[in-house]
Amino acid sequence: MLSLTNLESYYGRSRALNGISLEIEPQRITGIAGRNGTGKTTLLKTIMGLTDAARGSIRLNGQDISALPTHRRARSGIAYVPQGRGIIPEFTIRENIVMGAFANRAGRRGIPDLVPELFPYLAANLDRPGGVLSGGQQQQLAIARALAAEPDVVLLDEPNEGIQPSIVEEIERVILRLSREFGLTVILVEQNIGFLRRAASRFAMLEKGRVVESGPIADLTDAVVDRHMTI
Repeated sequence: MLSLTNLESYYGRSRALNGISLEIEPQRITGIAGRNGTGKTTLLKTIMGLTDAARGSIRLNGQDISALPTHRRARSGIAYVPQGRGIIPEFTIRENIVMGAFANRAGRRGIPDLVPELFPYLAANLDRPGGVLSGGQQQQLAIARALAAEPDVVLLDEPNEGIQPSIVEEIERVILRLSREFGLTVILVEQNIGFLRRAASRFAMLEKGRVVESGPIADLTDAVVDRHMTI
């Protein structure tokens, strides 16, 4: 479904991605791991078109989308949940979610049916401002906004970062359901190796903008983690 070939991208004058090639398994979770500064966020931004690829190709369902602007990639079926959530605090929960619906290919502009099922608190408080929510609730809101586009592929950048433990468990359950129940393809950047092992079917380990290890999640051994993530 999503194929990355020899991707190169720059952060200023520094090369952030250096020839990354990955075949993303459809309707499964692919975990992206690595130390800070290894290109994980840049990889997601490059897929989404928020950072330009200097070389290489990105193909979605056989179509080369490398030259498409971000809004057209969104309407092709890719949704992005950024690190830090990126909600608009002055907007209500409803307004934040409906923002994501502008990329809905079927033209639906309302609250998707998945929201009450996955996030009952949000569904019961649609008129509350996003800025009064806890960090974990804001993360749920960011995921709900992405789902309003009814995407095929969801890019998640460290969704558990800075979240209270009780909400982390809820978010992890939601991410698992996105793939296992609703058939979405998920690319998950995550530092929590335990969660990656529980959730993902495959992984890629980045180092200096390159894929240095990849394969079935069973290959994400303690030795691999120690070699590439221990400081």
